[in-house]
Amino acid sequence: MANPDNVTIPIHRPKVQEKLFFLISGIIVSIPMTLALNIFPDYMLSFLSSTNAGVISTVLLAPFIEEFSKAFPLFYRHGETERSIFTLGFLVGLGFGIVELIEYVVLLQAPLLVRLSIMFFHACSTSIIAFGIARKQTFRYYLIAVGLHFSNNLFAELGPVWILMGPVILGATYFLSWFIYGKTQERMIPF
Repeated sequence: MANPDNVTIPIHRPKVQEKLFFLISGIIVSIPMTLALNIFPDYMLSFLSSTNAGVISTVLLAPFIEEFSKAFPLFYRHGETERSIFTLGFLVGLGFGIVELIEYVVLLQAPLLVRLSIMFFHACSTSIIAFGIARKQTFRYYLIAVGLHFSNNLFAELGPVWILMGPVILGATYFLSWFIYGKTQERMIPF
């Protein structure tokens, strides 16, 4: 007779369809969640001038809201390895970044090259949080992603300063994601 205290969960390696599911989750879950969560702070900041409210919302609140919204689909997991959840995190962030790229380039006429770099920033920052989830240090890695996002948005608000500091923040985020990927293993995440 099988022992109910010893349950074996097979290692799960996501197939293309599941990877596509997480890419789309960044679009149909994380984007609407971000928009919904932004309603409350925008309302609360309505007593400020529109410029001040926009700066506070973009620099201070958006990093917390966006990083949370991007990580949210990752809490659906079963039998994942560190490497697979890292990959799924990258895909969720990429889906989010694709929508932001289209929004900024098509609607706001932002430079494509800059927005492409931000698209990959979102993928990398979400993969950093995914690693935190895998290592049971979610909050720590969430705060790292928020800090990187905050820094990028702060320099973007300062205008020309972003030309100097933006690439540094983006490069640090890309490098950290790549470095963390090297630390992931094909071992199952303990529950």
